[in-house]
Amino acid sequence: MSTPAPGLPMVVPAPDLPARIRIHEVGPRDGLQNEKAQVATEVKAEFVHRLADAGLTTIEATSFVHPKWVPQLADAEQLFPLVSHLPVALPVLVPNTRGLDRALALGATRVAVFASATESFAKANLNRTVDEALAMFDPVVARAKAEQVHVRGYLSMCFGDPWEGPVPVHQVVRVCKALMDMGCDELSLGDTIGVATPGHVAELLTALSAGHIPTTALGVHFHDTYGQALANTLAALQHGVTTVDASAGGLGGCPYAKSATGNLATEDLVWMLHGLGIDTGVDLGLLTATSVWMAGHLGRPSPSRTVRALSHQEQ
Repeated sequence: MSTPAPGLPMVVPAPDLPARIRIHEVGPRDGLQNEKAQVATEVKAEFVHRLADAGLTTIEATSFVHPKWVPQLADAEQLFPLVSHLPVALPVLVPNTRGLDRALALGATRVAVFASATESFAKANLNRTVDEALAMFDPVVARAKAEQVHVRGYLSMCFGDPWEGPVPVHQVVRVCKALMDMGCDELSLGDTIGVATPGHVAELLTALSAGHIPTTALGVHFHDTYGQALANTLAALQHGVTTVDASAGGLGGCPYAKSATGNLATEDLVWMLHGLGIDTGVDLGLLTATSVWMAGHLGRPSPSRTVRALSHQEQ
């Protein structure tokens, strides 16, 4: 493992950006669920521990979905007790009331539901219409809130859909409002196939603000399919967003959207944020070492540019 020359990245703050960003680390869930190889439960647990040691404070641990749909995360019941003692937030994905029951039984205090802004993806991912999916999530969110559990609402296809093409901004705003009215504490705006550009990001965030959805309740989840993830993130920061989803080593994508090639790498995000003088609380060296370690278990190099630069992995 190498380090850059002392003082790099050079810190040059830009105006009107947040002083601190909370990174919502999705590698153990959104990253590993898309791996063809099965990763041992003990390796997953160590992955979460290493991410916590690197300074990440929100680490999405696993998903309580039926093993038939996401076999890579079939060990949720075995994994969660191995990490639940960590002093970090450990949200888990719950698709329905059964998933919520399983998560609550293990003491989960943060859960997430997964909705779609488009009918085509709702059908592909949940075999429901958008409104039918929202109706399915309503009792899940209500029960979670009754149990004083924090609820995140993921919203896929906010910027484009592989079947429908462009997604009207008002369509995204409608589903965001429905999720917030349902009781979600925060929303994650997903660019599932990576087609967003900065102007589109700004337009959606402006429309959400006009719709009385506070920016403080929003996170962004960009994929780097067309190399736009960091540019889109910067546009979101300029609009006041302070929660950014990222995946250590750039792991992951979406199993139900074939053109989704990968999440924004946490290391690439941290490099940019540190250069802007924005506090993340993350030790980039420890994080990079963690991604190199996980890449070894997966048998392939990390796609993260920063990981490759700092570890001299083959380009």
